[in-house]
Amino acid sequence: MSTSPTLQLSLGPVLFYWTRERYADFYREAADWPVEIVYLGESVCSRRRDMKLDDWLGIGRELAQSGKQVVIASQTLIESEADLRDLRKLCDNGEFIVEANDQSALQRLSAAGLPFVAGAALNLYNPASIGVMARAGMQRWQAPVEMSRDDLTRLLGDCATEELDQPCEVFAYGHLPLAWSSRCFTARRHQKPKDRCQFVCQKYPEGLALRSQESKEVFTLNGIQTLSGACQDLRHEISDMAAMGVAVARLSPRAKGMAEVVAAFDAARRGELPAPDPLALVEAEVCDGYWHGRPGMDNTRLPAG
Repeated sequence: MSTSPTLQLSLGPVLFYWTRERYADFYREAADWPVEIVYLGESVCSRRRDMKLDDWLGIGRELAQSGKQVVIASQTLIESEADLRDLRKLCDNGEFIVEANDQSALQRLSAAGLPFVAGAALNLYNPASIGVMARAGMQRWQAPVEMSRDDLTRLLGDCATEELDQPCEVFAYGHLPLAWSSRCFTARRHQKPKDRCQFVCQKYPEGLALRSQESKEVFTLNGIQTLSGACQDLRHEISDMAAMGVAVARLSPRAKGMAEVVAAFDAARRGELPAPDPLALVEAEVCDGYWHGRPGMDNTRLPAG
C-alpha cells in the first residue's frame, strides 16, 4: 500500500563539470521529476566558468515555475579575491536562498541577515554548533556525510527543542564528497598545471576513477575534489530516516540514469520499494558503510568478504 511522502527529496548541485547543453537538458528533465528541492550552482571549482550566476538564476526561475524550491550552492573552497567577489554576488542574488558551504558564505549571509542552508562541509556535529547556526539564520542543515544513523539519531534527539529543531538533510545518493584541495588532481593526471588546466575535468562527466593496485575503485577524482569511489545508496533506509525525523534526502546528480534514481527514491518514500536487493540503480558500485557505522566503502547489503 502506498503512503503519502513523509520526507522531501532534493537534487543536490551537480558536482562534475558539464557543458552548458548538458546542464540545460538535465534541468529541463528535472523540472518534471518528483523532487521538491533543487540545488544549483558551481560548488567545486571557480575555474569552471561556462555557467555564470545569471545562467544559474535563469534555470532557477524556470524550476521555481515548476514548483521546485531552488537553492543556490556556494563554492566550498574559496582561494582568491576573485572567488570572494563571486561569492558576494551569489549571496546577494536577491531571489533564492543560498547553501553556505564555507565560512566566507556563512559570514556574508549572517551579516546581511539572510536565511541560508548549512552545507555538509560546515561540519555540524553537535547541538552547540547547530544552535550557533540557527541564531545566525540557518533554515536547514545537511548532516556530515560520514555521520552514522545512530549518531544522527542521538543528535536529532538532543536538538528537539524549539531553538534547535531545524530540518535536517541527509546525503542519500551519489559519490560522497570527501575532501577538497588547492591542487587539481584531474589536471595533474593530464600533466597540466592547475591555472592552465584546459578544463580537462569536462572529459569526465562522472569523475575520474582512482583504482587501487587490486583494481578496486577507491576514490573518484573531480578536479580539486575527492569523492568516494562507490556510490552511496540509502534508498532502503528512507523509512528509517523519516522515523528519525530527517526532513530531506539529497540525491547527487549523475550524468546518466538520474531519472531512474529519483523514481526509485520516490517509490521508497511512498512505501512502494520492492524487496531489498544489493543492485546499483546505475552502473556503479554502491556503498552504505558510513550510515551503518562502518568504513564508508562497505556495502552492508552484500555478504562480508
